[in-house]
Amino acid sequence: MTTFASGTDTLTRDALTVLQPGFPGTTAPDWLLRRLGEGLASVGLFGRNIASPDQLAALTAQLRAERDDVLVAIDEEGGDVTRLEVRTGSSFPGNHALGAVDDVSLTEEVAYELGRRLAECGVNLNWAPSADVNSNPSNPVIGVRSFGADTDLVARHTAAYVTGLQSAGVAACTKHFPGHGDTAVDSHHAMPRIDADASVLSSRELCPFRAAIAAGTRAVMSAHILVPALDPDRPATLSRPVLTELLRGRLGYDGLIVTDGMEMQAIAATYGIERGSVLAIAAGADAICVGGGLADDETVRRLRDALISAVRSGQLPEERLADAAERVRALAHWTSEAPTTNTGEPRTDIGLIAARRALTVTAAEPYAPLTKAPYVAAFTPVANIAVGDETPWGVAAELTRLLPGTETGSFTGDEAGPKALAAANGHRIIAVLRDEHRHPWMSAALDTLLRDRPDTIVVEMGVPQATPRGALHIATHGAARVCGSAAAEVIAGV
Repeated sequence: MTTFASGTDTLTRDALTVLQPGFPGTTAPDWLLRRLGEGLASVGLFGRNIASPDQLAALTAQLRAERDDVLVAIDEEGGDVTRLEVRTGSSFPGNHALGAVDDVSLTEEVAYELGRRLAECGVNLNWAPSADVNSNPSNPVIGVRSFGADTDLVARHTAAYVTGLQSAGVAACTKHFPGHGDTAVDSHHAMPRIDADASVLSSRELCPFRAAIAAGTRAVMSAHILVPALDPDRPATLSRPVLTELLRGRLGYDGLIVTDGMEMQAIAATYGIERGSVLAIAAGADAICVGGGLADDETVRRLRDALISAVRSGQLPEERLADAAERVRALAHWTSEAPTTNTGEPRTDIGLIAARRALTVTAAEPYAPLTKAPYVAAFTPVANIAVGDETPWGVAAELTRLLPGTETGSFTGDEAGPKALAAANGHRIIAVLRDEHRHPWMSAALDTLLRDRPDTIVVEMGVPQATPRGALHIATHGAARVCGSAAAEVIAGV
């Protein structure tokens, strides 16, 4: 590929403006600061970039010293997907817990408080909320990231979340258009396909996005999924029928369209990130998200040059690239001018309050809170890439505080049940699960525990699809730190 010299010409600046790259480290590397000076207008933050709120504020200040209107984006859904609290677990329950409560004012309040904390750290674009309807219980990547399986519930809470987040001056990016809920494949690994017909898509998948648009969402993120009823040839991220004809045309959306991460295998393994990026902009996307796994100057240079080459060869209309760049700048302008419309006192406890309200507790008989330290057996599935494996989950940490001497172990696979029984060594067992219904080994492990120890307490921290069982069954509807705290309070009777 031809390498073009960096400069200040309009085409080069526009090509940089539409990129939304990540980077390594907790300070901005020199190459990133240089690219901001050349036209780059956005950066994406991940857990690797964040050590503390003060450090994050210093990082965003460093970026703004180079470009004062830079869009600083983050993947902070709360709940299982957290970057702000990647090493401790989130102070906010995720969407599934909020959907379980089904109080839109609470959802709005949680989203506002999360947005307030992001804004304090200098973050002004959040790749959230997920508006996906979790209609497929086997979905390996959405699950508790969705408000639920009921379309109307998802729609009203998506709108409330957008309103709350943006009232803190942080732009919402509603995802994953046109809806990732009815998939059994994770687009981080391969190309999912949704075979629903157009009428089902309109009444189910698109409904929450209509609600988000009506609520004024400033950005929408596309999904790397093939939906033959909309486009039989290309995934939504690369599809003009999906992004331009449907989202812009029929749904009347006029804000920023951001792609999901272009390094995800659904795109990278089928089109390559350079060609994929050109096709995405041509289809109607405005910002190319890349950097979850690719985070260096070489990637930025390759994508910039691919876009310039495509314009010069006639593959990509220059006016389409210019329009995309202008939409990025328009959102940057909104974030610099956005008023904070919620002027109430910060609700630092709202996350725990919401997590407590989200619990569903089922007791086989009257439950007596524990007074002695138990053994916590965590049945741990492989984490999906969106969640990551850095973030702790479970109830052991909080139970250790409430019941000193609590011990814990992590188990997986066919021998998980016998190994957990042996490790418990006679202590009362608390079995912590994540999506029992999707993991036959996990269900078998719980069978083993309950057969030998029927007084076992079960805490389901995923989607509570399986039948509740155990002496006490607690569904938290998510694995955020506050969800574990809420469950531990019930177990210990505090």
